[in-house]
Amino acid sequence: MALYAPEEFTPDEAAILRRYVTNLDLPVFALVNLPEVVKGALFARYSRSAKSLRRLFLDEFVGELDVSGDSTIDATVGLARAEQLYERVFFEYGDDSVAQLGGVHLACEQASNVLTKVLERGRLMSYLEQSTRYIAYDQRMPSGHYRYHRPPEILESPLGARYVGDMDRMFDTYGAMLQRLVAWLTARHPRQAGDSDFVHRQAVKARALDAVRGLLPAASLSNVGMYGDGQAYEALLLRMAAHPLPEVRGYGAMMLGELRKVIPSFLQRVDLPDRGGEWSAYLAATREGTAAEVGRLGLDRPRVAPVPPGADATAPEVALLDFDPQGEDKVLAAACLPFTQASEADLLDRVRRLTPADRAGLLAAYVGDRKNRRHRPGRALERTDYRFELVTDYGAFRDLQRHRILTIEWQPLTTHLGYDVPDLVAEAGEAPAFAEAMERSAALHEALAARFPVQAPYAVALAYRLRYVMQMNAREAMHLIELRSSTQGHPSYRRVAQEMHRLIGEVAGHRAIAGAMVHVDHAPAELGRLEAERRAESRRSARDDGNPKQAAVVVAPPADGRRGGPGDDAVPAQHGGRPPTMKPAAG
Repeated sequence: MALYAPEEFTPDEAAILRRYVTNLDLPVFALVNLPEVVKGALFARYSRSAKSLRRLFLDEFVGELDVSGDSTIDATVGLARAEQLYERVFFEYGDDSVAQLGGVHLACEQASNVLTKVLERGRLMSYLEQSTRYIAYDQRMPSGHYRYHRPPEILESPLGARYVGDMDRMFDTYGAMLQRLVAWLTARHPRQAGDSDFVHRQAVKARALDAVRGLLPAASLSNVGMYGDGQAYEALLLRMAAHPLPEVRGYGAMMLGELRKVIPSFLQRVDLPDRGGEWSAYLAATREGTAAEVGRLGLDRPRVAPVPPGADATAPEVALLDFDPQGEDKVLAAACLPFTQASEADLLDRVRRLTPADRAGLLAAYVGDRKNRRHRPGRALERTDYRFELVTDYGAFRDLQRHRILTIEWQPLTTHLGYDVPDLVAEAGEAPAFAEAMERSAALHEALAARFPVQAPYAVALAYRLRYVMQMNAREAMHLIELRSSTQGHPSYRRVAQEMHRLIGEVAGHRAIAGAMVHVDHAPAELGRLEAERRAESRRSARDDGNPKQAAVVVAPPADGRRGGPGDDAVPAQHGGRPPTMKPAAG
């Protein structure tokens, strides 16, 4: 069992917390007895705070709530409830849909960045993850350790001292480079007239954090707020039980214990040998069997040798692997279907005979006047798909992986595909220090791979590249590309989104679909978060002035990559949107 840094609470704080969380000492706990809007707001704040959820609740939320009426509740001992009906319908008769009726907000803290990708894989759940773009990792935890996972099996081995030493040095480099880049950016981008010192400092810090996050290893710890129903949690726990990584299995066991305090009937099957046990065994067997067969056939080895650890790219960052040449015809036919009595085959034949002007008019009517990127056309855009192969740094993958209405598969995280040096790091003269940290990461990875192959990815810095594929329909592509290309987005995934847009228009030839993505932003961005920070300050000022209407006008959800998550601002077409036939701006 992994060791976690414990939190300390005063007796009064513990008395309050016991009413609302299912334990006080584990990194996994459920929220109970709180209004849904409070739980949602708490998770939203969670993603931008370095505090634990329990500490955040005490420091920033308790003062706004009337907690006196809950004084007799103790959620840490579990919730005794009458569940005979659920048990009979769900467990005895196997009606899985009943498990969709009970949901839980679960806090998952001190999880490595390897584990978070397992937690966030399910399509039918909601996640908010602590952001490396807004929280500096240069501070140590109360235990005195930097924030990275310490696998007991490694620490107890002859590699334990090296693991801790190399990890600490990577975090030392991160902290020192962060301070130097903040100073360099402050001198390069002086505060503009009209901007407060706070807005300028926040924008500068965000840009510096963007640049140095590649120094963090995948072992870096994160906090994840999750919401899902019983069925989604069951599927997640079964996958976790079959996972080869001890951290994942141990975490799954903790999650099951806490969830059973809230929705026990929905999770009865998870650890029964003839139910969940057989299911998890099936998942493990198919994974191991496929890996063995791929190895037997020699398909596990690339035709070209991997690149030695370094910064030289050998594969395009984004490649369009597959698309339907008739995709736009099919989208047009699907758009007509609800308004006619004709068959789709008939409609498809007829739209192919339309003049270019009529085709353009039909799609323009379906897409409409999209004043906001959230104004998305209907499901006719789901009639055609694009499959992309990406080779990006692991940091960009972390952000893109959270898009759930698509298919994504990824390869094991190694150092074999080299790493990316952020332009800002090179411009500031920090490339040598960056390269030294990458070499240390690669050497530790290779040392671990020989004895701990499953745990070796912990040592890989986020700047190292990973190969993965993403397949999505045109409607999801519109959402992903417009969101991820916004100026406040991280440069690494902005490039991906911009290139996807170009490939859909120029390579797939779906110029009309690409043209409908009017909120794609191809403009360069220096201090990408500056506009977002200005809007945030404007919202704060409006709220402080007691003018909620004005605040509602300027508010825009944030854009750090989560659906509906903080920072997700719309980008109007005049701010860089353009036809897909034009070359994307550099960077």
